[in-house]
Amino acid sequence: MQGKMAIVGDGESITVFKAAGVSAFPAEDEAAAKEIIRKIAKEYKIIFITEELAVPLAQFLKRFDEEPYPVILGVPSKNGSSGYAKDQLKSAMERALGVDILFN
Repeated sequence: MQGKMAIVGDGESITVFKAAGVSAFPAEDEAAAKEIIRKIAKEYKIIFITEELAVPLAQFLKRFDEEPYPVILGVPSKNGSSGYAKDQLKSAMERALGVDILFN
């Protein structure tokens, strides 16, 4: 599992990650994304997921906060950002460090 990264999202949004050598897993809906994440969670250290899939799966994704890996990060999709990923990253940084060093 040495440094492996994956992206889960709609086909168009994951293309640029695929071009950069990140393992890409297309998922058109939340159910498919949830199943993919369950299958790949032990194999990948970092899993990116598009915001459109991350928002409805927020409760499911919280279970991964208890372990060091995988780190699951929301990223904007082809439709742009809703701000969800930024808010999640800010919250995680504040939990880990006790202060907001990125967005303050």
